[in-house]
Amino acid sequence: MLSSTLLGQSLIAGTLMGGLYALFSLGLSLSWGLLRLVNIGYFALAFLGGYITFQLGHSLGTPAWLATVIIVPSFFLFGVALHWLLTRFRIEGLTSLLVCFCVIVILEAIIQMVWTADFRRYESDYSTTSFRIGGLFVPLLDLLAGLTGAAFCIAAWAALRWTYLGKALRASAEDPHIAAAFGIDYKRLSFLLAGLCAAVSGIAGIYIALVSTLAPAQIWVWFGVVFAVVIIGRIGNPLGVLFAGILIGIIESLTMAVITPAWAPLVAFSVLILILVWQPKWL
Repeated sequence: MLSSTLLGQSLIAGTLMGGLYALFSLGLSLSWGLLRLVNIGYFALAFLGGYITFQLGHSLGTPAWLATVIIVPSFFLFGVALHWLLTRFRIEGLTSLLVCFCVIVILEAIIQMVWTADFRRYESDYSTTSFRIGGLFVPLLDLLAGLTGAAFCIAAWAALRWTYLGKALRASAEDPHIAAAFGIDYKRLSFLLAGLCAAVSGIAGIYIALVSTLAPAQIWVWFGVVFAVVIIGRIGNPLGVLFAGILIGIIESLTMAVITPAWAPLVAFSVLILILVWQPKWL
């Protein structure tokens, strides 16, 4: 029998993890929806950010917030460089999926060479800090990860809806030739968006290091979850990504509490299959 305390704790944990899923998925969703590039390389890029955060903290005692100052601009440049490579050789659509899969394999190999396949854990002074609400506990770092994911998704949605940059990106995604006729520089905007998506992945990687155990093989564990979040939330839809991330996070958390943690990785694809078969109107 599931107690109310266990249910409440599972809902809190799932909601906060869902925010991190959304942060992890945002780059792929925007790249796929607005650039027509299935850039799954962001998965490995996020984990690379997590390992860099771990290394800076372990070797130099660098706090995570300072690691952000290093990771965000460098990952932005990496995202721009990768986008240049894709556009230079006119790689688009599903072909970009295959190329970026190779990027994942390369980055995973680099991670294993530098940090080996052993599990790594970033030790922080706030790792055990939590707030108590009644009989429930809210971990500080998980709360920050969830709120950051929600903030980025809402900010991306607002930017796409109300700013000139967002409207220009949406117009270019619909018809780049017509957009160019109205003076929109789609090429420059695409480089900017690619860099921002990579930078967001770096931020997601920092939170992965803070709240989770690092291992190269974890890239593939998150792979299915993120793909499910992007598809369920609809590509190019930041708010949809947020709601889908929270949905997957809650279902996984309840599965671990009610059944067994071993079943949790099956949840993302199971929910995705059910929704694709059902085909609701919002999909």
